[in-house]
Amino acid sequence: MEVPADESGSRYQGGRGALTSAGSNRELRALRERWRTASLTAGWRFPSDWALPEVDSVCAVVLRGGDPERALAGLARARAAAGAGLLEVLADLAALHAVLSDPDADGLVSPDIDATPARMLRVTALAWAEVAMDHLANIEVIDPLTGLPTVAYLRTRLGELYRHLDRDVSEDYTLLVVGLDLSEVSGWRRATGMILLAEALRAVLDGGESMAALGPSTIAAVLPRDGHISTKAVDLRRALHERLSVDAQFDEMGTPRIRLVRLPASHGAACALLRRLSRS
Repeated sequence: MEVPADESGSRYQGGRGALTSAGSNRELRALRERWRTASLTAGWRFPSDWALPEVDSVCAVVLRGGDPERALAGLARARAAAGAGLLEVLADLAALHAVLSDPDADGLVSPDIDATPARMLRVTALAWAEVAMDHLANIEVIDPLTGLPTVAYLRTRLGELYRHLDRDVSEDYTLLVVGLDLSEVSGWRRATGMILLAEALRAVLDGGESMAALGPSTIAAVLPRDGHISTKAVDLRRALHERLSVDAQFDEMGTPRIRLVRLPASHGAACALLRRLSRS
């Protein structure tokens, strides 16, 4: 897809020609800031969620006069993975179109989705839907073995935290990850091990913490940094020992692995972290 033309038929060419050459870092930052200002004006709800690496990719392509189709699709997928709604994503796209149409504006423009080129809208909407529909297709509310919510629930819960906190989520919350080594275990012992693991977490984390089964051998919980994390980890280790030591056949599982994992800066990165943990 070529860079869309405005109504006069010309491409987005600022008076300084910034969009027809590979712009400098300064020009990229300037375009990004103007776009961000316009997007917030258009109704982007949480300023801390706006900046993504894919934003810079779009800016770089536009500044050198390249085809932005792939970059726009990449940004739309990242927005969807981070939990942004389609209307919000299209309004953000309209903000980009508005600042490109008026290169001399400082970002205080009037974004209009209806004025955005149809091809830009189509590429963005299809890419957003690709990720959003994939999430819907994989949603299972409850893991049948442990009775815990699935990772889809934890993604949603984390999305709420990232959207409603004005500062780094890791300042207020951390991720507790508990896993069993089931590589040498099969049959009823494998299933029973995970059931006992879930039971121990419920017994220790009884204060409304968000828990979920990440995979066949891993469970995670989002804990508030309230000064009691170390105590809960010790209590959990004790509860697991009590349950798994009742039968010598559980010895093959070894000692359950309990980790505190720092939450990353964005919801998209947190979802990627959950995917990695589910495979570990």
